[in-house]
Amino acid sequence: MIDVHYWPTPNGWKVTIMLEECGLDYRIVPVDIGGGDQFTPEFLRISPNNRMPAIVDHDPLGGGEPLAIFESGAILEYLGDKTGRFLPREPAPRYAVLQWVHWQMANLGPMCGNANHFRNYGKNLTDDPSQLEYGTRRFVGEVDRLSGVMDAQLSVRPYLAGDEYSIADMATWPWAMLIPRFLDETALDAFPHLKRWVEDVKKRPAVEVGYRVGRELGKVERSEEEEKTRRDLLFNQTNESVRAAREQAARGV
Repeated sequence: MIDVHYWPTPNGWKVTIMLEECGLDYRIVPVDIGGGDQFTPEFLRISPNNRMPAIVDHDPLGGGEPLAIFESGAILEYLGDKTGRFLPREPAPRYAVLQWVHWQMANLGPMCGNANHFRNYGKNLTDDPSQLEYGTRRFVGEVDRLSGVMDAQLSVRPYLAGDEYSIADMATWPWAMLIPRFLDETALDAFPHLKRWVEDVKKRPAVEVGYRVGRELGKVERSEEEEKTRRDLLFNQTNESVRAAREQAARGV
């Protein structure tokens, strides 16, 4: 059994999609990122960067004690090695997949997250819209550029890493299918190969199931004050604000 510390976000969906694709048994452990669950000492012992998803595999690859892994890309790679699926073992195809996984982790995910912040959340965080202009232009522009990178790759290959569906596609799809939110609702029309791939991946039964896992968790109703607290938790953390919890986690308290 694998415990999945999870909230329904693009990074969370990567893991549930992979688990569904592989047919592995798992249990969802909700991490309410709007309620501060990611800052508890218990969670920080599993995920020291106070980000979900994270997993605890009670029957780990190689045997032994339960194994905790954080960072969605590392989790996908681990599950690929554990099951022998969606991550080739031979070096050339393996690294063809892994380079696109790392591309997503370093590029598409962070740029989409920042574009979403400045374009959609920022207006609730400042009374001066001019403060958002440069950040919006910078990160929306990067999402547009990265969409072109994917479109070019997918013009010559059915999937990001080649001819076979892989963890590279699972890592990237949850962010790519939201590109209209970060650019505009017709954005994918400018990238026909990317649009084809988004639609093709969505048709996979395991993707549909994994994408819907925990959907009800994201429908938590919060008061105006609770929503303000949520924004502070998500966007205004510092080292000092979580120092005590980190120290407790490090001591195993």
